[in-house]
Amino acid sequence: MIPASVSPGRWKTRSCQKKIHGPALFPSGWPVRKRITSFTNHRRKARMKILIAGGAGYIGSVLIPKLLERGYEISVIDLFWFGNHLPKEIGIVHKDIFDLQVDDVRGFDQVIFLGGLSNDPMAEFAPSKNFIYNAAAPAFLGYVAKKAGVKRFIYAGSCSVYGYTVNELYDETQPAVSNYPYGISKLQGEQAVMQMQDNNFSVIAFRQGTVSGYSPRMRLDLVVNTMFKSAIADKVITVNNPAIWRPILSIQDAASAYIRAIEANDAISGIFNIASGNYTVGELGDLVRSGLKTHLQVDVRLQIKHIQDFRNYKVSIDKARKVLSFHPKHDVESIIKDLVENLSNFKDFDNPAYYNIQVFKTLEK
Repeated sequence: MIPASVSPGRWKTRSCQKKIHGPALFPSGWPVRKRITSFTNHRRKARMKILIAGGAGYIGSVLIPKLLERGYEISVIDLFWFGNHLPKEIGIVHKDIFDLQVDDVRGFDQVIFLGGLSNDPMAEFAPSKNFIYNAAAPAFLGYVAKKAGVKRFIYAGSCSVYGYTVNELYDETQPAVSNYPYGISKLQGEQAVMQMQDNNFSVIAFRQGTVSGYSPRMRLDLVVNTMFKSAIADKVITVNNPAIWRPILSIQDAASAYIRAIEANDAISGIFNIASGNYTVGELGDLVRSGLKTHLQVDVRLQIKHIQDFRNYKVSIDKARKVLSFHPKHDVESIIKDLVENLSNFKDFDNPAYYNIQVFKTLEK
């Protein structure tokens, strides 16, 4: 694995960035004694209580074991549509977010929202539920958390809020203009929770790239994972529009980003782009094909189409680097290696649990 393994030029602004070592808890100008005191306080925070909504999902199933290793006390509220792949040490709240009462949340130090409908097919299939669970649910949870005295709320948003851009590198200050249900709902959820931020209630909202890689709660409906599955099953990777840009987020880097947010200085709030690198869809196809040739000696054919896409964006993560000390370490090559190494854990590609829309349609019957 290459340290901060992002190929040269992948982040256009990388050369002018000053590397920040350690978590964003110790500003460089602090005296040594203050740093030692803050480090002690940081270690004490390792026993804090965290409630994770949607924690049984794709990201939560990777993040939660890491949080337990760091000494956090974790509880999950989830409807467990896709099963439970979590460690036994966590607390379970098996209910809908909208059934939560303030007393259910009282005593938690931080709340993380990983819930909602997670992609465009689900949003198109059930537009009303998309807006309810992606916009109203995080707003309600944030409201309840604030009333309960929670100190920090972390929201899992999406780079989909940027819609269609003209190949410009977007930071968090540039317009978020989406014109399709999923992107609109994620922006509404973000705006709602950010309005609740004040001196006593920190809110950190992530605009995540497309998450990829292996999770115990596996998904095969995400672009890199989908290409990997098609390459293994059919020896063909379909690239619908090779020129379209996508920010890709390794699931391991995603977990690291949440840890950075949890452990950040209490005064930090804001919106942060989170990604491992920017790639065209054509590049992704090439990387998956070459990765399978390298690791499995499998020859794969690319099928190129030119289908118009309403999503096209690449993002800068300068703010997350500087404020949260988020430094991604996994490029697409390492994501593919991770998938190859865990292939035996999800080799039944017909399992409907790996495709969110299939499970959702079954639940809607």
